[in-house]
Amino acid sequence: AGAVSLFRRCGIRRVLLDLARERVKGNRLASSVASSQRTLLGLGLDELRELSAEFALPQWRGQQIHDAIYGEMRKTTIEGMQQLPLGFRQALVEAGYETGRREPVEIVSDDDGTRKALFQLRCGSIIEAVGIPVERAKGRSANNPDDDLYEDGDELLEEEDETPGRRRRFTVCVSSQVGCAMRCSFCATGRQGFRRNLTSDEIVNQVLSMEDVFGRRATNVVMMGMGEPLLNLREVLRAHRCLNRDVGIGGRYFTISTVGVPNALSKLAAHRLQATLAVSLHAPTQELRERLIPSAKAFPLDALLEEVRLFRKATGRRVTFEYTLLAGENDSEDHARALAKLLRSKVGRGSHINLLPWNPVAGANHQRPLKSAVNRFCNVLAAERGVSYSVRATRGLVAQAACGQLTGAFERKSSRSNQ
Repeated sequence: AGAVSLFRRCGIRRVLLDLARERVKGNRLASSVASSQRTLLGLGLDELRELSAEFALPQWRGQQIHDAIYGEMRKTTIEGMQQLPLGFRQALVEAGYETGRREPVEIVSDDDGTRKALFQLRCGSIIEAVGIPVERAKGRSANNPDDDLYEDGDELLEEEDETPGRRRRFTVCVSSQVGCAMRCSFCATGRQGFRRNLTSDEIVNQVLSMEDVFGRRATNVVMMGMGEPLLNLREVLRAHRCLNRDVGIGGRYFTISTVGVPNALSKLAAHRLQATLAVSLHAPTQELRERLIPSAKAFPLDALLEEVRLFRKATGRRVTFEYTLLAGENDSEDHARALAKLLRSKVGRGSHINLLPWNPVAGANHQRPLKSAVNRFCNVLAAERGVSYSVRATRGLVAQAACGQLTGAFERKSSRSNQ
């Protein structure tokens, strides 16, 4: 038993070291990218005013830049900011500045209105973002399996709509890294490995570009695309600040997801964001979770849920638990009972479970559950006290834009074309 314990501790230590190396590597690569080009996107009003002062111009010129980037004009180049003096525009370009805006190089549309966009970064890497327009009737049952997706961050203000009794929602799902180090077996991004962290301007650009594609303002932003946001916390927080303060998206309409990174939730809690935390759980036991998520060896389930409990206590914010249903692996009635018991005992009453029937990923040895299995799982949760649930509707499946499918078709196509 002692030898097994020692082996396990050594294994966990190796995983922790691997995650630490990936984090350092990602920060270095992101810093290298950021230092090679100076971008205006991501800078706040005060920073833009200071920039104008550095060029010996009135600070209200910074307000003009702010309006040009984040306002209705949405200028994508410095040359296009005609309200600025020609000399100032030329000086900014000569000093190495650019707006930081990049248009999608390709867009794939789904019949349900979802669109997935491919962005090629300065370094040549590829990332994807997804735009999900949703129009839904006001009022819903918390336990209705047919509810719309993205129950996370559901505290939307009512928008005016021409259809009585309905409201409009437009969610943008953004990536925070190129690839992912968490290695979830059921996720296309995790199967491709990790390359680097995104900079804040690269994250913000995804939202602004998807707004341009759809011709409407985003109501919600979910950091559930490529990557583990808490392994890139610095740039994620900078992007959140910009999207909240400068773009004008309400703080409660953000969702930040995580598989779980040791000691990261306390750092996130210290910033007192209004964002919803979505914890990717996917299993009610440590043994099963390690099989599905190899990186989970570094963060035992009990320790993760204790950090979640402390996060909820410190922030007062709702936490949701993402649970991907995999046929014959984690979708039984016993799994549902164990999941409810686990969350009640470790986190407390009031936990919300967001169920996601698995979306197929090429090369992954999993199966999507039958609707009858999903219903049985839901029926068990409905009978359990202290937990609520919703089933995320599958959106963007044809365009490979559904949850867990990002980087699939675009990345493979790009690789084949370069061979």
